Amino acid sequence: MTQQPLIIDDHYTGEVSPGGPAQRRSIPGATIVKLSVGQMDNNTYLITDTRTGKSLFIDAANEPDLLVPYLAEHAPNLELILTTHQHWDHWQGLEQVAAATKVPTAAHPLDAEPLPVTPDRLLEEGDTIRIGELDLEVLHLSGHTPGSIALVLEEAGTGRHHVFTGDCLFPGGLGRTTKPEDFDSLYQDVTAKIFDRFDDETVFYPGHGKDSTLGAERPHLAEWRERGW
Repeated sequence: MTQQPLIIDDHYTGEVSPGGPAQRRSIPGATIVKLSVGQMDNNTYLITDTRTGKSLFIDAANEPDLLVPYLAEHAPNLELILTTHQHWDHWQGLEQVAAATKVPTAAHPLDAEPLPVTPDRLLEEGDTIRIGELDLEVLHLSGHTPGSIALVLEEAGTGRHHVFTGDCLFPGGLGRTTKPEDFDSLYQDVTAKIFDRFDDETVFYPGHGKDSTLGAERPHLAEWRERGW
């Protein structure tokens, strides 16, 4: 059966569901396209530098038969495929998408082994990913998995930040942890590296579900700490 062309809606709300449509947010210097795939409603993000047309794709999570033509049409200058962490629902389409696009892949070394393809680039805390004229900072957030990473994009000329948090931060709380020490690690990393650094206008984009802002979530940090999740 022929895959139907994917619709991209430019009226961005951050609420997407499997089957589409995708949504596109335009910010100074870049566009962000959010698309949900698979039964676990995984978000994927396509970040494109508007000056050069070069792109970064975050989490080839599922439905490679959809993702391959989508990227061929909307990211002809794709430069890197990043996997935020090792959990299987975030890389089920990775092997097929990487093979079809022939684009390098990247992940943190602590989460690299379970992935179906060996990352071409290993990313550590403080590294920079250069896509066209965009620079994205790598944050290592340990706890949900040992090597979970987030990416920080700063708007050109405005100073506003956009943070792609994988499964480490959601509206309403942190990502799932299985041991108290893992929660402590994740809480400390998210507070120190995200909430303590960036202002309330900062938008974050999780691996599932809707986006939020740090301002909306900041009043609940103590509550998250108290409940332990």
